[in-house]
Amino acid sequence: MATQRIDTTTDARRGRLANIAIIAILTVAMIVYLIPVYVMVITGFKAAADVSLSQMWRLPDTLDSGGYQQAWDRLSPNLATSFMLAIPATILSGFIGAVNGYLLSKWKFRGSDVLFTLLLFGMFIPYQSILIPLIQFLDYINLYGTLPGLILVHVVYGLPLTTLIFRNYFTNIPGEILEAARVDGAGVIGIFWRIMLPLSLPAFVVVGIFQFTNIWNDFLFGLVVITDPNDQPVTVALNNLSGGFAVEWNVLMAGAVIAALPTAIIYVLLGRFFVRGMLAGSMKG
Repeated sequence: MATQRIDTTTDARRGRLANIAIIAILTVAMIVYLIPVYVMVITGFKAAADVSLSQMWRLPDTLDSGGYQQAWDRLSPNLATSFMLAIPATILSGFIGAVNGYLLSKWKFRGSDVLFTLLLFGMFIPYQSILIPLIQFLDYINLYGTLPGLILVHVVYGLPLTTLIFRNYFTNIPGEILEAARVDGAGVIGIFWRIMLPLSLPAFVVVGIFQFTNIWNDFLFGLVVITDPNDQPVTVALNNLSGGFAVEWNVLMAGAVIAALPTAIIYVLLGRFFVRGMLAGSMKG
């Protein structure tokens, strides 16, 4: 009995030490990760004359708007453009990907696996390799230089990823549910609307976070497709803040914080659902 107690006590101590070590490592990693965020946030509150490498760690003397007001004045139109781009493109690519995943997982036809494989190749096509034919096609359909044209680009480029996520998710839904719906007289469209869509909320969360983040952070398509600087996404406008011979670092840092807030808020609010959706799409039902 004494030996068992000693072993139990030793195991408990080892467990506590392991927990302390894990917490210490995570704390150090968090501090290292948050240091650049700290510098960005406090630099945005400083006046331009107070920004220097030697004082980058110091808090501002006064908590006035600093560069945030200027950054907001310059970026607010482009922020609105990014929202008008990311929200519809995310919804459209998610819905079309859900339809594709549903058909490719539950209503397979001859050549469906080949079609799915070819569709996945779109994930590995570099953006730079299709810029010239992309511009030519958008110009041919009179969408070059317009926001609908940029939305179309992101919807099409997001289909491989959204289709993959929904196909894997729908594959794990038991086929008995579909068979029961068929017995009740539901068809392909009815099963999708009444059964598959309500069950696919976790997959929509995963797709929404992935797509919104990718579209919001895109720079190349926004720069090439939209020619008017006033109508370009916020990432392009943020890059334009650093132009010229003298960089206003307080304005640039404040602009970076403002541009990053929407995606950060989405991850904070939907992070737990994101993990659940990823796990639901990777486990057999």
